[in-house]
Amino acid sequence: GSHGYSPPLCGQSVAWRVVGDLEMVKHPLSDGTHPCCFTKCVFVFSSVVEILLESGADPNAGDDFNNVYDTSREKGIHSLEVLVSREDEFSSRLSSRAGFRGCTALHYATLADDPLAVRMLLEKGANPLQTNALGHTARAYAKEGELHTLLLEWEGKFQEAQAKREAEERRRFPLEKRLMEHIIGQEGAINTVASAIRRKENGWYDEEHPLVFLFLGSSGIGNSSPHPSKTDRIMYPYVITGFIRMDMSEFQEKHEVAKFIGSPPGYVGHEEGGQLTKQLKAYPNAVVLFDEVDKAHPDVLTIMLQLFDEGRLTDGKGKTIECKDAIFIMTSNVASDDIAQHALQLRQEAQELSRRKLADNLDDVQKRDDVTISRQFKDAVIRPILKAHFRRDEFLGRINEIVYFLPFCPSELQQLVSKELNFWAKKAKQRHDITLLWDRPVLDLLAGGYNLHYGARSIKHEVERRVVNQLAAAYEQELLPKGCTLRLSVHSEDRGGAEGQEGLGQEGLGQGVPSLRLEVVGKDSTARTLDIRPPLSPDH
Repeated sequence: GSHGYSPPLCGQSVAWRVVGDLEMVKHPLSDGTHPCCFTKCVFVFSSVVEILLESGADPNAGDDFNNVYDTSREKGIHSLEVLVSREDEFSSRLSSRAGFRGCTALHYATLADDPLAVRMLLEKGANPLQTNALGHTARAYAKEGELHTLLLEWEGKFQEAQAKREAEERRRFPLEKRLMEHIIGQEGAINTVASAIRRKENGWYDEEHPLVFLFLGSSGIGNSSPHPSKTDRIMYPYVITGFIRMDMSEFQEKHEVAKFIGSPPGYVGHEEGGQLTKQLKAYPNAVVLFDEVDKAHPDVLTIMLQLFDEGRLTDGKGKTIECKDAIFIMTSNVASDDIAQHALQLRQEAQELSRRKLADNLDDVQKRDDVTISRQFKDAVIRPILKAHFRRDEFLGRINEIVYFLPFCPSELQQLVSKELNFWAKKAKQRHDITLLWDRPVLDLLAGGYNLHYGARSIKHEVERRVVNQLAAAYEQELLPKGCTLRLSVHSEDRGGAEGQEGLGQEGLGQGVPSLRLEVVGKDSTARTLDIRPPLSPDH
């Protein structure tokens, strides 16, 4: 509408301001108009709704208009003018004080008490469970009787159809597959987590308690992946409605319990609420990550025990938040060195066994680098360490699964290096129109920078130090023609004492050790090594 209260339009808005002339709707649609929603037309008659549906309008698009007074303030015009325009162009049957943001055509058809339009919308895919900004479905506005019964019936149908679609989606794209697209290695951990979530989503779980995981292992190996922004996409169609991350290093002191659940009445910050309780109230079905839980104060762990045991939490205002459908994940570096050393030992033993079998020409040679932490090691080594740190059996007893993240094997390290190089190759292309290529030996050389204690971060830093630093120096020295193709390659020949500088230039030359070189590849496939000068060179 002229005062900005109507929904966003796609095409000629005359189709929405129609008051009763059916031809006014048909005409713009025949000219190619593709309306995106039709909340206003439900107050005309069902024939208009039918035409808009047939033209491809979205029955689930929401209204941007909230109320007369908000629009008056936003547009800087008198509220009476907005009210008159809304009544003339839309409907005089709606309250000027009520909020309508997010209302769909189904909401308005229900408010108009038009069963025919409601049924038509439902048959064309309108979602009866969709809520407006106030959290109300269309049925919340229905009078008792035919319309209320109709919406209730279709809500059941919609839920059943949605459950079937989600079950089919889970079968086609298992959670294991989704997680493996974002996490390198850790197949055992992925299978453990996915199996537990599958039990929950298919009804094979204790509905009185939330699902709780403890992830153990060194930092930088995937135990706090994936990134929050990807969680909804990865977890779909599993019933997850958000991601909450709590850095437990912020709750190391006794008084910081108040930050966790909110201050009690009479204390500073009481009205603000707690960091966890506020978010859980908004997203009771969220994935909640308690990162580095071993750093939290014991009083905070007591609060978490209540959360895990009862599936609910009482905030500083005395309000109870139910969150039995949430998934709680704790990460910890406790016993990480023991786990890493044990895994390395198992991997070495497996490799030695494979070599012996290969030498004896046996058929059952292990082709993979997978290792499994033994039950004996968990009970004899890990459990006592956890008990000594957390000091309470009941806390550990509420954990459904303790998941072990192991150091990367050689093949996984190559995947990590390849991922980092692809990241920078994409940046080089986007920012500088430079194509970056590399040979297979480059992956092996950079994988050698892996540090057991820093995990994937050490690979990231190695690529930045040995590759990105060279690219930046070459670019600064104007050695990279626009649109050129660069190739990373490994060279180990001695250059008679030429000295390289750590992380810059053609690093490692003259030392008889493998080094990385940047070469410009010509159109005829010939390569020219770049002469990158160290920044502190006397020639500068």
